[in-house]
Amino acid sequence: MEQKLAAILAADMAGYSRLMEVDERGTLARLRTHRIELIDPAIAKNHGRIVKTTGDGMLVEFQSVVDAVKCATEVQERMRRRNSDVPEDGRIQFRIGINLGDIIFDGDDIYGDGVNVAARLETLAEVGGICVSAAVRDQVADRLDVTFEDLGEKPLKNISRPVRVYRVLPQTVPEATRKSGPSGPRQTAKPSIAVLPFANMSGDPEQEFFVDGLTEDILTELSRRHELFVISRNSTFTYKGQAVNIREVARKLRAQYLVEGSVRKSGDRLRVTVQLIDSANDAHIWAERYDRKLDDIFAIQDEVTAAIVATLPGRIEAAQQDQMVRKKPSSLAAYECLLAAKVLHHRSTRKDNLEALKMAEQALQLDPEYAHAHAWRGCILGQAWGYNWCADKDATFAEVEAALNRALHLDDNDADVHRILAAVNIARAELHRARYHQERALALNPNYDLVVVQMGELLTWLGSPEDGIEWIRKAMLLNPHHPERFWSHLGKAYFTARQYSEAIEAFMHLSAMDTMQHAFVAACYGWLGDRTAGAAHVARIQQLEPNFVLEDFLATMHYADDSDLQHLRDGLTKAGLPLA
Repeated sequence: MEQKLAAILAADMAGYSRLMEVDERGTLARLRTHRIELIDPAIAKNHGRIVKTTGDGMLVEFQSVVDAVKCATEVQERMRRRNSDVPEDGRIQFRIGINLGDIIFDGDDIYGDGVNVAARLETLAEVGGICVSAAVRDQVADRLDVTFEDLGEKPLKNISRPVRVYRVLPQTVPEATRKSGPSGPRQTAKPSIAVLPFANMSGDPEQEFFVDGLTEDILTELSRRHELFVISRNSTFTYKGQAVNIREVARKLRAQYLVEGSVRKSGDRLRVTVQLIDSANDAHIWAERYDRKLDDIFAIQDEVTAAIVATLPGRIEAAQQDQMVRKKPSSLAAYECLLAAKVLHHRSTRKDNLEALKMAEQALQLDPEYAHAHAWRGCILGQAWGYNWCADKDATFAEVEAALNRALHLDDNDADVHRILAAVNIARAELHRARYHQERALALNPNYDLVVVQMGELLTWLGSPEDGIEWIRKAMLLNPHHPERFWSHLGKAYFTARQYSEAIEAFMHLSAMDTMQHAFVAACYGWLGDRTAGAAHVARIQQLEPNFVLEDFLATMHYADDSDLQHLRDGLTKAGLPLA
């Protein structure tokens, strides 16, 4: 046995049992993600050693008490940011206690009064907070920019003497966000950035797929950063091929920073130029040119992303230094095929869907282990299934599942895999399984508008429409040029929240309504007591679908709570829709 002075950090996850009871697999997956991306790197960076872990906590030894406090404050501050977009009842949060004292080392384990005090301090900390002993506070008070609140002397369980306890005050207070009406999404406190389509300088129209795909991959890598608010591809690509006014584009997209660039591909050589612009004053904050062999495309993407993130003034901290490892394809030709498939898929026509499927399958012929290509093949098939662009819907659905399961087996860290698996499980009304994949998708890419809007849809079905509204509005802010169906999701959420006028306004943004959307509007008017307006929408339902049967329609709704389904049924009957 060995005895020495050391700083001990004790951490425990708040509400672990409750979260495990609700969603065991999802909770463990999210906790593992936080460990890999945030907690373990912060410990290593601050020279800590994990002594032991439990299911919901850990003990960490530091040779320096300063390092222990720096590590704790970094973890709690970054966890606050990560939780900013997570419903309160689903947040993973920690309590942390730190003590400086004599520790007994016995092999790989530690014992002693110093360890016991740290564990008791952790129980005194509030959720997301840090409590330290007087010995810790005295050592770091003049060495770190940290503020302490004296909580006085506290009796601690199984500790013979009272211990003076200090609470570490948060360095930042979450900024208030403002709400507005149905047509005005919430503003975000995060730095906002838009990546404009890179220009193809090769003089070869065939290279457009490559250039667009490179732009999209840089945008996707930026989106994986939790501290950034990244405008979606669908919005930025509306400016493709246009001469743009920087301030006007930034105003329309609500972007503080813009990225623009060009790509020249010739033979086996590639030149990429990139510049970062502060939209407030058109200032070019940073610019770089990359002259490489084509084989270095992935290194170029990583360098461009890292440089942009590191340059955003005063906004990005150590979180952007985390390694975000993504499996790369072994075949560059397969990568180029998939870029083409993505661009074709985004056009959302039957012909382009078929061509996209061919390109995705060509990518898989070149690299059968390419997880992202399997995921996108599933996504493309899912588009055909959703739009009825297939002869056998059941067989196509089976292919979607097979492609996604293959992708999941090859790479569990692909946001699109989990997004589409969540959509499949929503379609099956397996909502808790859908939530697991939905939260994995959010952890992997928190700025992906399709993931964010789907979270709002899922929460609506789960009986939390108010939270659903917030998520859908965030998706609209991420993608100001969002698809019309976002309004449909918002209308359903408002109806489920019993906000009928707001629901009607949301549905009115649609250029045309289908049977389902007319049904929700009719139900809104039914509950508002406007039978004339309700009857008009009932008539449109019967015109669009002469054999419409109310109970068959209700069977397609995915509400977890029967009372929400009854609420829709009652609204429709109040509007004049017959029960039989």
